[in-house]
Amino acid sequence: MRATAYPSFYTTILVLSLALGSGVARATDFNDGSPPNNDFMWMNLNLMYAYKELPRQDHEKHDGHDYFELEFGGRSGFLQLYGYVDVFNLANQESSDKYGKSKMFMKLNPRFSVAGLFDSLPWGPVKDIYFATLFNWGGGGATNFGKDIAGNDIALASEDTNTSFWGIGTDMQVPWFGLMGFNLYAMYDFNYKDWNGYQVTTNWFTPFVHFDNGSFIAYQGYLDYQFGGKTSSNKDSVHYDKNFKSNGGQMFNGLYWHFDKFALGYGLKLYSNTYLIKDNGDLFGTKNTKSSGASHYFAVSYKF
Repeated sequence: MRATAYPSFYTTILVLSLALGSGVARATDFNDGSPPNNDFMWMNLNLMYAYKELPRQDHEKHDGHDYFELEFGGRSGFLQLYGYVDVFNLANQESSDKYGKSKMFMKLNPRFSVAGLFDSLPWGPVKDIYFATLFNWGGGGATNFGKDIAGNDIALASEDTNTSFWGIGTDMQVPWFGLMGFNLYAMYDFNYKDWNGYQVTTNWFTPFVHFDNGSFIAYQGYLDYQFGGKTSSNKDSVHYDKNFKSNGGQMFNGLYWHFDKFALGYGLKLYSNTYLIKDNGDLFGTKNTKSSGASHYFAVSYKF
């Protein structure tokens, strides 16, 4: 079954991409300026600390980690892009809860505007429509170290996150929040060559307190909710229902004080069976896997 699913997946994406690409090229004129007036780009360097990030074992000895994040976004013509690269446990401290785990993580979120396929946009609050994609890539464990049963350092190699999401998206003008992005995806796992449920996402950036010196405080964050995931009563299945749920999600609520080139922020992240991992299940080999609850994030950012 895996051998047949893999080619058909790429065939579907190729046909859809060619159809949308040709339609956009015919129907949309993005050459309305030099550069086009809807083009923009930005980049942040974020030094972060996460406290009790989930999922985790309920009684882990270490409960936090530092990390460096390169965050970026922009638009050029019909292509809109958001992404970030995280590097964890910068000094490789054994006191970090990332010690012996993946060193890096990357998210890439390209969206391709298909507004030109429609004769009359915007439709009220709908400002754009996209063919939306999302990719999550882990950095593997081979460059990290853990402990063997005797307590010796050993290099760790692992099959890391390698998932993708494919669907539709939109930008909508929402009262108070301003312009928000919304996406509906189907999830495809490259490791298991398997479609597994759906995800709804939204994000926002809303300045709501302004100061005389030009600085401001913004409420910024996102919501990811997965549903329709597979579960199985077969203990040999990768979707064993003692480890996984069919739905779950996470919500990041950030309050950031923005200056000209800097920002200081705090984020409260709420989880419910995040990544479809069952709360109080036994994914990590114990019966106290924690995947629901809250964690705290602290950030200092430099803005280019």
